[in-house]
Amino acid sequence: MPPPEHESDSQPLLETVALSCARGERVLFENLDVSIAAGEVVQVLGENGSGKTTLLRILCGLQPPSGGHIRWRGREVAPGAPELRSEIQYVGHAGGVKLDLTPRENLDVAIALGARPTATTVDAALARLDIGMLGGSPVRTLSAGQRQRVALARLLTCASLLWVLDEPFTALDADGVATIDAMLREHIEAGGSAIVTSHHPVALGQVTPRPVSIPRAA
Repeated sequence: MPPPEHESDSQPLLETVALSCARGERVLFENLDVSIAAGEVVQVLGENGSGKTTLLRILCGLQPPSGGHIRWRGREVAPGAPELRSEIQYVGHAGGVKLDLTPRENLDVAIALGARPTATTVDAALARLDIGMLGGSPVRTLSAGQRQRVALARLLTCASLLWVLDEPFTALDADGVATIDAMLREHIEAGGSAIVTSHHPVALGQVTPRPVSIPRAA
């Protein structure tokens, strides 16, 4: 995988300024400032229902905030702006895989839709996630853990500077968790960044994830 471009240490790669989000009459969070630099992992913490998933969806442009701003490389951008979409790769709860397609077909589609494929082939990515033998099977026939591996294999085939991962270890066994930890480590060492929600400890060797908590709304 080619290393992403490094950013100046003095400028956050991504930051939110006074970000807020409400769901109906309920305020999930407000005045939330989060920043992430190149080569950094941020682990978002908070109680169930505090808005962790909502925050990630806002950062990826899948949901608008109620207020506040997002800056990318120091410049204010709208959620879902092209420069964000081309640099961010999101793996959420649903995984974003098509059940009627095979793992190979899912990755082929992701590569076709992305702007920058990596040097990692589809078969190599599936093998890394230990599902190479299932590459030709419809995803709907796979277990929850195998489907999660298909979704995470996209990280290896589509180049992106920032990985946004919502509970990436869900349904994975110990070997799968170790593989994703290693992928995260390699991504950070290459100059990439990641923002993660996880109930599982993120073990990245020399890299210590920086915790960011979503406070209870007043």
